[in-house]
Amino acid sequence: MNLGTLGLIGSAAGGVEKLRTRLVEPAMDRGWRVAVTLTPTAGTWLDATGERQRIEQATGLPCRVNPRMPGETSPHPPIDCYLVCPASANTVAKLALGLSDNQALTTVCEAIGARQVPVVAFPRINAAHTRQPAWNGHIEALHRAGVHLLMDDDYWPLHEPRTAPGKDLPWKKILDALENITKFGSSESV
Repeated sequence: MNLGTLGLIGSAAGGVEKLRTRLVEPAMDRGWRVAVTLTPTAGTWLDATGERQRIEQATGLPCRVNPRMPGETSPHPPIDCYLVCPASANTVAKLALGLSDNQALTTVCEAIGARQVPVVAFPRINAAHTRQPAWNGHIEALHRAGVHLLMDDDYWPLHEPRTAPGKDLPWKKILDALENITKFGSSESV
């Protein structure tokens, strides 16, 4: 079954190092074509381990970090749904404010503004991030924009900085939610 093309945006947060094995390949097994774009820091991290090249081999598409040159065509096919995972607190804040200072954010900010395809985000944050005075405003702005936020204790119970137990991200739950959102066109946060 072909579910369409998933635009996967990875930012520099814990879990990005497992993007291929825990999210890209399982999404492809479920029927998604996956086009990956990374924030600059996430790109640096995955370049250092060779993981970016392995993502390209698995997907058959370039794993984007840099913007294309003027007049150059997009190396990714049209996207049917965006998933920002993991989304660092910085990425969440920039999306809420519409700051497009790198290729990954530009792509998602355009999708949020166009409101033509679902945008889903899994914030990989800690308790201190949520106490930052601007955090609630960012979350409210994304809710108003129709972004589906996968967050609460069911997805990622919050811990204080550097105290979280060595647990894996809820990859299967994220993919299940993504399919629910795309299947039913839900406008509610999951």
